[in-house]
Amino acid sequence: MTEPATLYKLMILYMLKKVNFPLSNPQLWTFFEQKGYTNFFTFSNTVSELLEANLMRQDEVRSVQRYELTREGEEALYYFKRDIPEGVKEDMDRFISENKFQLRNETGVVADYRKTDQFDWRVHCEVREGNSVVFEINLTVPTDDLARVIAGHWKENAQSVYADVMNRLM
Repeated sequence: MTEPATLYKLMILYMLKKVNFPLSNPQLWTFFEQKGYTNFFTFSNTVSELLEANLMRQDEVRSVQRYELTREGEEALYYFKRDIPEGVKEDMDRFISENKFQLRNETGVVADYRKTDQFDWRVHCEVREGNSVVFEINLTVPTDDLARVIAGHWKENAQSVYADVMNRLM
């Protein structure tokens, strides 16, 4: 029987492999919490150990950590995937299947903003498909309020902005 700490690591790696796009900390935690697999402290420790071992990598957008599988993580999963009980795999597969569109949309459409100098703010908006950026736009605006509004509206409007740009260019 696989010890719990190892099982939790394999479960996170398995989920990252199955979706083939970054997952956020809250998205991963939601699965563990809903199924009652572990507590938040143990989950957070597991994530830290995976990052430390370079089995997954982290990026951060607007204070949300997103995780992707590394090559080393894929190799570890390849060798130890059989140590994940079938019932646990079924739980993860079901969760991913039922939530894949929402999970992808939450991490595939991102916007962030940063101060560029004492007068301007840069807003970066993108649409991702897996690890590839499909569409991105960078805007310079005069205030942080405007930057925040644009970044906030991006999620609801990304698809229509993308479609409009494509229609105009074709």
